[in-house]
Amino acid sequence: MVNLIILIVFYITLPVILIWLTTKYTFLKKLGAVVLAYALGIIIANIGILPKVSEAFLKETVAKDRPYIPKTEASELYAVGTLTEKDLRTNRVASIQDSVQSALIPLALPLILFSLSVRRWLKFSGKGFLSMILALISVSVIVATGYLIFGEKIPEGNKVAGMLIGTYTGGSINMAALAIALKVQPYTFIMTNTYDMIIGGLTILFFITAGPAVFRFFLPPFKKHTGQSGENLDVDALEKQMNEDFDDYSGIFKKEIILPLLGSLGLAVLIFAAGFGVNLLLPKVSPTISVILTVTTLGVAASFIPKVRQIKKTYQLGMYFITAFSLVIASRCDLSVFFQVKYLNILYFVTYAYFGSLILHIFLSWIFKVDADDFLITTTGFVYSPPFVPMVAAALKNKDVILTGLATGIIGWIIGNYIGVAFSMWLGKI
Repeated sequence: MVNLIILIVFYITLPVILIWLTTKYTFLKKLGAVVLAYALGIIIANIGILPKVSEAFLKETVAKDRPYIPKTEASELYAVGTLTEKDLRTNRVASIQDSVQSALIPLALPLILFSLSVRRWLKFSGKGFLSMILALISVSVIVATGYLIFGEKIPEGNKVAGMLIGTYTGGSINMAALAIALKVQPYTFIMTNTYDMIIGGLTILFFITAGPAVFRFFLPPFKKHTGQSGENLDVDALEKQMNEDFDDYSGIFKKEIILPLLGSLGLAVLIFAAGFGVNLLLPKVSPTISVILTVTTLGVAASFIPKVRQIKKTYQLGMYFITAFSLVIASRCDLSVFFQVKYLNILYFVTYAYFGSLILHIFLSWIFKVDADDFLITTTGFVYSPPFVPMVAAALKNKDVILTGLATGIIGWIIGNYIGVAFSMWLGKI
């Protein structure tokens, strides 16, 4: 019992250290706390700190698409000699890990959504709204056809498809949320997310180097536009503000910040509890799906309340929980399982989804005469989420598109979970 308590404390405190390190060292900041948490979690899972999984345990969990064995069943398997004492310890740890990771995302989502100013971003979406619709169509078509090609070759194919469409609509936050909602196995999630980060990293590098010139060759040039009200925007101030909003943890423990922030955490807990209440009204719906969609809906609704939206550092607190989730789920992954052939098909699926949707989006943008800058910034907002928008806008040398990208990314955060769940359920019936 003491070891399990130490494990929980470890999962809670280490993300704080990782975030602190990213604020102190530029190189680590570029990697990000989430990437560091994944890497450290995988190391922890494979150097003997945690109990090593046996073949028998894998057959009873991974092979049966479940994170751990129910206590009564585990005792029965131990009694007949299928499991060992070490397997029972492993199972207890897996049970704690599953409970912790299942709680982290429903707490993170509303905190991240509280900080959104949905009305403001929609006001300035401009022609980028058309590009966003075309991006959504492209992602939907490509992920659906990709499932027909790769779905039967990978574990939990329809769930992987749901995570991908949610990710390429809203970003990695949505992938984590959908992993919980759809009860995706840790190995499947980690492999999908790892491949996504590798291919995504290469793609974003292209976006900020040769991408602007390449896309401007195929698509019309950008024409300056303003918000519906016609007012001029101080885009330099906006870019600085957004960078601070996403990356700045300074002062988070000051009394004037921490007390309202604790209040926002309390509200997130109430929203989390409301998710279970909704499930009581919808008993035929999976509890995890009810919770994730409820916290998404109520988190967005709460962002329309000025006093909630104006609480500082809610986004940062939400990202702390995302970092902790990343550490927990990565620490459950035995590298020996990674190199099974079935997981390579996830790489093919992710690659097809990434580049297929990008190419189709370019083609549709060409048909509907969407300019190159709006195309690239809306793609960035959708696939990579708002924090990447200022960086790509700088590569375009066009700060006028920052609000368009932010609007797209915020809409993606909101709709990604709904679309991901719907697609996964639909594809699962094909």
